[in-house]
Amino acid sequence: MVNLEGTKDKMAKGSWVTYRPEIKIHDCTIRDGGLMNAHRFEDSFVRAVFDTLVAAGVDYMELGYKTDKKLAAPADFGPWKFCDEDDIRRVIPEDKQGIKLSAMADAERTDYHNDILPREKSILDCIRVATYIHQIPTALDMVKDAHDKGYETTLNLMAISTVRDAEIMDALDTIAKSPVDVVYLVDSFGALYSEQIRYLTLMYLRALEGTNKQVGIHAHNNMMLAYANTIEALIVGANRLDATINGLGRGAGNCPLELLISFLKNPKFHLRPVIKCIQEHFLPLSKKIDWGYSIPYLITGWLNEHPRAAIKVREGSNPDDYLTFFDQMVEEE
Repeated sequence: MVNLEGTKDKMAKGSWVTYRPEIKIHDCTIRDGGLMNAHRFEDSFVRAVFDTLVAAGVDYMELGYKTDKKLAAPADFGPWKFCDEDDIRRVIPEDKQGIKLSAMADAERTDYHNDILPREKSILDCIRVATYIHQIPTALDMVKDAHDKGYETTLNLMAISTVRDAEIMDALDTIAKSPVDVVYLVDSFGALYSEQIRYLTLMYLRALEGTNKQVGIHAHNNMMLAYANTIEALIVGANRLDATINGLGRGAGNCPLELLISFLKNPKFHLRPVIKCIQEHFLPLSKKIDWGYSIPYLITGWLNEHPRAAIKVREGSNPDDYLTFFDQMVEEE
């Protein structure tokens, strides 16, 4: 492991630890949740989420992906797989009422030179580039492209639980020289414990010290630690926090927005609108889409594996045959 001795411990002291005005919440409900229904959310649902986030004081709303239509046929997905301007503007008002909008661009899956318009022609404010460690050169070109077009940018380094420390440090050293605004620690498989999150967050902070770049955390809930891990990261210095309403997201889902808001002490955030939205929109949705913690997601998180196998089981004819799934996964190991 990298020696972090001497790293400034950014843990604050006292009951005000969760009140830092620079902390911003980035809601990913429609983008990450869209992975569970092929991005086929109705316009009314997306608008309800938008209205809720505005009322709750959330800083950013992520609508979906900017996917290359040569790689994913539009007929097979809903509009939030592509986030075309016309689709966004059909649902989101021009007056965004203080919230900023983002879309995610996957490295090697986005025709970013053409599909990401100059900022002045788009309703989007932020482009988030998602990348695996081996895609960093492409990701950095995407960041530069978006930055040059006038967007805020983030770089989300995915599946960090599978990457060696030396590789992370090399990547961060390169990323630190880029124009990106925020660098995200992403626990894609929901495999990390809070001690590891603390260690990695401090690693990111040290690597980016003096660059004015922020550190963010995007956690998945395979082992029911997304909320705890998000809190751990923010306490030691992460200022960008990803969350989703009712934890809606791929597989086991993400850090629930309602839990995060209840923990933060910033008076700009409001819990009641989120609870109202859950009752009116997410309870009915839960009868149509399966998401959230379950034993198959625990197993893939425990094994530090992508949850695709667990998703397949949950969508199959025997979603609760936990023991067979456990034996199959352990045997494959």
